[in-house]
Amino acid sequence: MEYSEWKNYPRHNDAKSYLCPGYILKDDARFVMEPSFYTQLQNLKPLFPDRYNEIIEAINQRVIKNKKVFFTLDVDAPFIVLKDYIYLEITDILNPLKIFVEDKSRGSDYGD
Repeated sequence: MEYSEWKNYPRHNDAKSYLCPGYILKDDARFVMEPSFYTQLQNLKPLFPDRYNEIIEAINQRVIKNKKVFFTLDVDAPFIVLKDYIYLEITDILNPLKIFVEDKSRGSDYGD
């Protein structure tokens, strides 16, 4: 699997994270991204087409700042655990940009 937004960057391959693509932005700045995080990211394209590049740039800046980042659907239950990586969710990228997406998923409205 390859993420088109980072296709021009070298791949970061780790035996532990082979199901989650990783990329190297600079010598010491790398990230791994769960497919579920990437799906969330892709779902933002039609919602915020004029800000999508800004979101990608914010991701890149977080990686450059923190050096080793793992982007996950849920920081409390990441797909894998990698030593020395910080774990971020999509809201960690969107909130500082003042992009808010309401999670409307909820249980059934039907009662007994």
